[in-house]
Amino acid sequence: MKLSNLGLAAFAASAVSVAHSFSTAPAFSRHTLTTSSWSSSSSNSALNIAQWGKSDTEDMATSADNANPEKNIQSYIEEPDGIDPRAKLEGTIMVSGYVNEKERTDQYIFDLINHEDSAFEFKKIVAFVNDAKFAKKRLLSRSSRYSGLLDKLDFSEAASEGALPTVDQLEGINSWLASVESKGDMIEQIKSIAALAKDASSLDNLSVMVTNAAGDGTSAEDRAAAVQALKDTGKEYTLLVVGKIEDRDEGKLPYKFRAFDSEIDEDASLPEDAVFSREEAMRMVTETLQLDSGANKALTFSEVTDSNTTEAKLIKGLREAGYARCQEIDHMLRNGTENYQKALDEFLEKNPNMAEGVYATEAWWEAPAFLKQVEDARNNYSPGGGPLDDDDDEEEVKDERTLEIEKIGTEWAKREYFSQSMAGTVDEEMTEEAFIESVWERALFEGDLKFRQSAGEEADVEAELLDFKAQQERKQQTMLKQAKKELQDVLDEEDLGKVYEEGDLDDQEDDDEE
Repeated sequence: MKLSNLGLAAFAASAVSVAHSFSTAPAFSRHTLTTSSWSSSSSNSALNIAQWGKSDTEDMATSADNANPEKNIQSYIEEPDGIDPRAKLEGTIMVSGYVNEKERTDQYIFDLINHEDSAFEFKKIVAFVNDAKFAKKRLLSRSSRYSGLLDKLDFSEAASEGALPTVDQLEGINSWLASVESKGDMIEQIKSIAALAKDASSLDNLSVMVTNAAGDGTSAEDRAAAVQALKDTGKEYTLLVVGKIEDRDEGKLPYKFRAFDSEIDEDASLPEDAVFSREEAMRMVTETLQLDSGANKALTFSEVTDSNTTEAKLIKGLREAGYARCQEIDHMLRNGTENYQKALDEFLEKNPNMAEGVYATEAWWEAPAFLKQVEDARNNYSPGGGPLDDDDDEEEVKDERTLEIEKIGTEWAKREYFSQSMAGTVDEEMTEEAFIESVWERALFEGDLKFRQSAGEEADVEAELLDFKAQQERKQQTMLKQAKKELQDVLDEEDLGKVYEEGDLDDQEDDDEE
């Protein structure tokens, strides 16, 4: 069955209108929302509109007959599952080495520690800084207020600029996340931190990040001694070593890590030109602190620029499979590339004569012509389905409450876009602005909820969310009916048959058999 350009364009517009009216998909869902599916019978042309948006990854993999983990990495990767957090992640955490520069706020690391979906249950977060007054101003923001960070935040000031906390200042601290910059003295700094941690009786967890370690010449003996000092503290420890820090978004490049105390200098050390994203470094030091798989590890992290490396392929595959960052990092720490390489070797051993092949798909919805028309429809239709009105430039006058709710909602949508981008559940070409527009109703719901909670109003979150989802479901059904009607009009105009509801095709087949 073929549709003319007019019919295809109308269908694309309807599909885009419906898809953008749905509530946001789960952040870490394995399946990506698809536009629609075709269904045909032998007797005449038909569209089964009830199949829109449904997809079965396992069936697609079977139909492609692609069990080779080298060609189809998803055949190796298991569905994302729960992860084991490290023990004793409650009480008070001290964060040192941040909020000391005028050029940046460093709030991101505090947001990660305070994130509601993390395993951290700290009641207090102590920022150990050079200047407490300066740091308070840097961390005082709208997002820190609405996230509850300000309610947990406290400050402790160093005796001198760049100094580490004293044993007395570590009293009552249960976890310590320390970031230090190497100036050719990496080993000495690690040992100094370990000595303080050893004497801190209340401390359970220690996480150390050493930056600017590119080109640091250290011997295997020195590295082993530094790790031994961490072991001697009697605390759960993690040591991460990275190169020169650059201000870039996290997750843009894959990564690899090696044992810091390896006897092979090339594995444990970083070249002089090694760089690492600041946000990615913050992500790694917090995730390894909360993951059980990160406990008692000393690792040298570096970025991977070659997309053909095993690390790059595996990390990309994990994200495409819907792994959240914590799940992704946990998988890399526990299984790493070794297990993936083992799976490759086992497959080749079982299939020594398997012909090399490239699988292709004839799915019409992946054709460039259709994808282009979907994109054109997206650009020319509003989320409600109607055409965009370029002449409607009048802005509605909004009160302060509405503006504040929209700001909170926008921040929620941006976080959701980032989460889904990391998980691979949004189109790679979808911009942040387009995503925010597609989930705007849910964003306003979240914004209103947070606004009322921050104002001290009581809210039944679960009940309100259920009510919101019910409203979205009713809206979805309405939009589907409208899309069906529009599509049927096109099919009638070109005499292409009927749009069937779910079950109609089975009834028709029964009639044909009779």
